[in-house]
Amino acid sequence: MRPEGLADRLADHVARPIVPEQAGEPPSVPGVLTADDTLATAAAIVAVQQPDGAIGWPDGHVDAWNHVECLMALSACGLREAVRRGYEWLSAAQQPDGSWPRAIAGGAVTDGAAESNHAAYPAVGVWHELLVTGDEAFARQMWPTVRAGLDFALTLQREDGAFAWQRRADGTPGDHALLAGCSSIHHGLRCGIALAERLGEPQPDWELAADALAEAVASRPSAFADKSRFSMDWYYPVLGGVLGGDAAAGRIAAGWDTFVVPGLGVRCVSDQPWVTGAETCELVLALEAIGDAGRAARLFAEIQHLRHPDGSYWTGWQFANRAHFPGERSSWTAAAMILAADALSGTTGGAGIFRAP
Repeated sequence: MRPEGLADRLADHVARPIVPEQAGEPPSVPGVLTADDTLATAAAIVAVQQPDGAIGWPDGHVDAWNHVECLMALSACGLREAVRRGYEWLSAAQQPDGSWPRAIAGGAVTDGAAESNHAAYPAVGVWHELLVTGDEAFARQMWPTVRAGLDFALTLQREDGAFAWQRRADGTPGDHALLAGCSSIHHGLRCGIALAERLGEPQPDWELAADALAEAVASRPSAFADKSRFSMDWYYPVLGGVLGGDAAAGRIAAGWDTFVVPGLGVRCVSDQPWVTGAETCELVLALEAIGDAGRAARLFAEIQHLRHPDGSYWTGWQFANRAHFPGERSSWTAAAMILAADALSGTTGGAGIFRAP
């Protein structure tokens, strides 16, 4: 499937070369990663950035959520040209209803469904970019993209406050909500609200939607499909800012022994001997956001066994077979490492993006 105009919109960004320019000291974590180490990781992300500015999966397809996370990491390292090229791609790839296709490859839509959390996440990225750079003109330029994305996401909010996880390619809403995805949407709404206030464009409907969603996440577990074997469902209510204080600490304690493998990192799923870099770094971000800096720093140090000599990171490690699984180094894993390093070090203005916006 190729929606009318998508290839033309993306083609406008192909001709210009990517020339990243480092415009500030990258994050570093003493005894774990130097600034040069982090910059090498950012360079590994830029190395897979496509000619049109998109940053994809190892197989080449692109989704908006992982793309934005990579842009946030590059921004933390000062690679302005690559970041702005990426946001140009994001705006060009947005559909008229404010959504993004679940997968785009080579300028063509390969999966026409649209996920609610994908549409909400650009708000996090643009708010982060403003916090890092102070460039309000760029935030205003991206505001229509952010607003349309969040407004699309709101079309999938149900009466119980949760969001259906997708709109199918045929236009019908998905039949269930995902706890991790909805927690990410809550973060997107809160960042979008903060951005709207900064730009003088208040969005009271977003505030109502975020409150209703937070109530669902915190109080109505039956509203969500049972994905409890996935570690994301464990920590995302904390990472997404729904739970704080004693409630956050209690949730982390309840799942710690199930998901954390001492010395190795965080399992992706509870019933497999497989730790992954992205999940480990997201837990690092959640722990840092609630003030548990000691355990956050320890986990971050432990997951460095996934680092490749060129600065990229293997996606995961199957510790029963003692092999990297899958056998790939992914852009989103590298991005999560950089964002975790920034949160631990407080290097940039966006280091606290996972705390209260």
